[in-house]
Amino acid sequence: MEKQIVVPAEGGPKAIGPYSLGVKAGQLLFVSGQLGLDPATGAIVEGGVVAETRQALKNLQAILETGGCTLQQVVKTTVFLRDMNDFGSMNAVYAEYFKENPPARSTVQVAALPRKGAVEIELVALLA
Repeated sequence: MEKQIVVPAEGGPKAIGPYSLGVKAGQLLFVSGQLGLDPATGAIVEGGVVAETRQALKNLQAILETGGCTLQQVVKTTVFLRDMNDFGSMNAVYAEYFKENPPARSTVQVAALPRKGAVEIELVALLA
């Protein structure tokens, strides 16, 4: 099985370390965890967990599109929250993006996230 690296178009999210944002392998697209980083500035967006969740999902969409997928093809997500008390706020935004047939999901609280983010989301999508 061959793997193919997915690199978003100019203006899309960028890796903040030595990893690939997306990797196609077989019939799957693996997308690295995305914070609520503004692709233009590289800074966490202002507005707390709601704004960060929305931006993280936009970043994920950009990588999916580059890889030839949509949110409807996502089969699994993992959400990392700095504070589980933010679950309801994150979940409300998440529900805006996954309206029908949402993917399987795990949500865990972590001690800290890069750049002092409130949320990070990673996913796996099925290639069409």
